[in-house]
Amino acid sequence: MVKNPTAFAHYLKQKITDRYPVLFPNKRGCFQHYLLTVVLMGLALLLRLAIAPVDAGLQYVTFFPSVTIAALVGGHRAGLLATLIGLVFATYIFTPPYYVFSLDVLRASFWPNLVFLMDGIIVCFSIEALHRYREQSALELNQSKDAELLSRRHKMVIDTAHDGFWVTDLQGNLLEANQAYADMSGYSIDELQNMHISQLEAQENASEVDTHLTHILDQGYDLFETRHRHKDGHEIIFEVSVTYMAESQELFAFFRDITERKKAEEALHIAAVTFEADAAIMVNDADGNILRVNRAFQKITGYSSDEVLGKNPRILSSGQHDETFYSSMWQQLLDNGSWSGEIWDRRKNGQVYPKWLTITVLKNTRDETIGYVAIFKDITERKQAEEEIRNLAFFDPLTKLPNRRLLLDRFQHAQSASERSRLFGAVLFLDMDKFKTINDTLGHDYGDLMLIEVAERINFIVRETDTVARIGGDEFVVLIEEAGETAKDASPKIALIAEKLRSTLSVAYRIQGHEHHSSPSIGVCLFQGNAVSVNDVLKRADIALYQAKNAGRNAVRFYDPLMQQAVETRVALESDLRNAVSNRQLQLYYQIQLDNNRRPLGAEALIRWLHPRRGLVLPAQFIPIAEESGLIVEIGHWVVDQACRQLAEWNKNEQTRQLQLAINVSAHQFRMPNFVESVEAAIRAHGIDASRLKLELTESVILDDVSEIVVKMQALKALGIPLSLDDFGTGYSSLSYLKQLPIDQIKIDQSFVRDIASDPNDAAMVQAIIGMAKNFRLNVIAEGVETEEQLAFLKSNSCMAYQGYLLGKPVPIEQFEALLKCAEYG
Repeated sequence: MVKNPTAFAHYLKQKITDRYPVLFPNKRGCFQHYLLTVVLMGLALLLRLAIAPVDAGLQYVTFFPSVTIAALVGGHRAGLLATLIGLVFATYIFTPPYYVFSLDVLRASFWPNLVFLMDGIIVCFSIEALHRYREQSALELNQSKDAELLSRRHKMVIDTAHDGFWVTDLQGNLLEANQAYADMSGYSIDELQNMHISQLEAQENASEVDTHLTHILDQGYDLFETRHRHKDGHEIIFEVSVTYMAESQELFAFFRDITERKKAEEALHIAAVTFEADAAIMVNDADGNILRVNRAFQKITGYSSDEVLGKNPRILSSGQHDETFYSSMWQQLLDNGSWSGEIWDRRKNGQVYPKWLTITVLKNTRDETIGYVAIFKDITERKQAEEEIRNLAFFDPLTKLPNRRLLLDRFQHAQSASERSRLFGAVLFLDMDKFKTINDTLGHDYGDLMLIEVAERINFIVRETDTVARIGGDEFVVLIEEAGETAKDASPKIALIAEKLRSTLSVAYRIQGHEHHSSPSIGVCLFQGNAVSVNDVLKRADIALYQAKNAGRNAVRFYDPLMQQAVETRVALESDLRNAVSNRQLQLYYQIQLDNNRRPLGAEALIRWLHPRRGLVLPAQFIPIAEESGLIVEIGHWVVDQACRQLAEWNKNEQTRQLQLAINVSAHQFRMPNFVESVEAAIRAHGIDASRLKLELTESVILDDVSEIVVKMQALKALGIPLSLDDFGTGYSSLSYLKQLPIDQIKIDQSFVRDIASDPNDAAMVQAIIGMAKNFRLNVIAEGVETEEQLAFLKSNSCMAYQGYLLGKPVPIEQFEALLKCAEYG
């Protein structure tokens, strides 16, 4: 049983249509459909007549199905046609009197026909409506399927595309993204969902993103470049095409990664800029012929582009490199694909110049050489700078002589050569006497000119193979090689050279209209092989120089081992002396000073060094070392402090309260800017009477700036400190000094006192000093009084105070204070 007649009718129609397509065309309402309607109605009439007689009625039994079939097959018009035909048949054939058309017949069939007509109309239009609904539904279904298919195709294209794709809402939140963008950004598609554009943007912040979105919405689209940040942090450059879809209120964006393209463009730009950079560039073909050069090439070589194009680079050759050099260059090019090195070429004007050249082989994808690129720079200035640096490193900038570094290098080579040949060589150490005078009087410019002339004179005397070096100040060293097979043979030759140098350098110097006299002190040390180090040989020559200076200057001295021993002893003493104060090894000894009645006036504090190994070291042994090393300042400060401390102790005793304590002040200590302040600080620290501390100054103190010395002495006098001029008569004492200096006392040096009883000259000198002191109203004390005859002479000539071994030796404080208690001084 058929459950769905309509579906069956359509099925049947489809079968018949497939079988007889002419009768059932696709478009309804055609002529065939109307013809079919007539045929159906004819068949329905025949069927009715075959079923029952005319008067039996039931005419609609077969007519109505035919109307339905006509409507189904041919549409509502065919159905209405079938309905009209049915009405005609029903009225004409089946309404009595049969087969007649009359008014009575029409009245008789009106209501049945009306019902049939209405049913037919209803059925036809219902079937038409149903049919149209089905067609519309089918159309919409097909359209939906097409749209879905198109959507799937688009999605497949987008998902498989190489370009990235986004869909965002109007606020910039990602609604979807394709796999290509996920791969580009490093995020998964799920991670990208609901991310905001600003989270991916590397070029725009959130505010700028919102502004850009507003611009796109206003314009409807945009095409721009931007940078997104990859998940791992690096940036990607995108070319972005965005379209705004108003229907869906969404933004569709396509992304193309142009990072590599941008890098390539940048590389091309850099290459273009580089080609016109400061470095010269020359491009050659595979045969080496020049194809292109830049402006730097033309500037450096002097050749224009037209002059070199098509030429071989041999036109630049200087001729200073042989075939071996170029063969090696080309071999390295072939092996490594590049060559770099220094080469000398010739400019167009013929000038030869150095350049740093790099040649690179250009190859195609088949590894075939297609050309060469040569890049070079003119390194003339660099070479000059290197030469200047070398000169600064190895040569004295003033005299152009080798400096200490180059001297040591040549000396080492000389020793190695001497070791092989077993020949003696020599080192001459020269120092110009009184060179400081010309600097102090005429200025350092004149001193420099003199040093230049000294260097020229030395070079004139020695051989070209000998080395003359300036190692500092006015010190020069001459290195002489191959002087003799034995020391006995070499010594006379070296002595002759040294004497020539001495006499030549002693000739007066005429410097810009000024004449200056100077002479050298020369120390000589022979050497053979490298048994003695370079430094030790130079040290020995320096010791010999020191010996020459001690001999009165303007002299030549060969190295003496005994002298070296003395120098080593001196160095050891200096090293120990640096710790003498901190280790409390220094001590003051006191030598009494008496008046004419042999009553104590006070004492002179004399420093002694109680060395833990050497025992008692006298001032004559270590004071010169202290002065040369600068330690005298520290020692002098200690002496001032100790003297003030002792005066403070004496102030506690009635017997010693009025004693005066004299201490010696060195020239170095006195020149210290804060000397007066340091003495004042010591006096205040110990709370003593400043008049009890007497400072003895040697004549060397006043040799420099007398006016400055006087100011400092007056400052000491203002504190109440008496001043004594020590060793008077041994230096440059003069009446003008005595007149200017605010001193209280003159101390006659013991060298005059020693022979006053036997030498009339010394006696006359002492008498003159005492007389001069009286005229200037100065006190006079004589030191070195060792005999009664000396004491008697001094007393007879009105000397006022005395000091010496006759009256008392320098002793420690305990013995000195015991001496004060003796009845002789009571």
